[in-house]
Amino acid sequence: MQLLQYRIEIFLTLVLLVLLVISILLIRRMIGRFALLNSIEVNRRKLILNLFYLLVYVIAFAILALIWGVDFKQFAVFISSVLAVLGVGFVATWSILSNLSASVILFFSNPVRIGDKIRLLDAELDICGKVKDITGFYTMIETENGHLVSLPNSMVIQKGIQIL
Repeated sequence: MQLLQYRIEIFLTLVLLVLLVISILLIRRMIGRFALLNSIEVNRRKLILNLFYLLVYVIAFAILALIWGVDFKQFAVFISSVLAVLGVGFVATWSILSNLSASVILFFSNPVRIGDKIRLLDAELDICGKVKDITGFYTMIETENGHLVSLPNSMVIQKGIQIL
């Protein structure tokens, strides 16, 4: 009886691995097409791919734990404990999470491209220049006098941007 149980778990694990590979290939293909259609540079595409891969791996790990017999109630307690610790950690570093989220939003909405000349519409800051790079955490702008200014991606999302 126990041998049959292990065979079922192994079979379900193999099915999960096949689904994992298929989902990674589909994600790579969809994001690749989106990036090509919108002329998004390779480094930004890699960042978004890595974030989606992380999400897929976390989901696959949770399903794998359930396949191999981790009790659902114990698993729920474990996940809620991990999320509570992560929540406390992210409150301390909320700007990192908000900048990563803003990077994903900038990737898919694509309001600003590298090479665009922009002006940040803010009463306190007067930043005008050419977008040099958009990374996972910040957007680099070269001002008209040659200085490089890094704006957090969350600020690029929150403040108004005028494309000149």
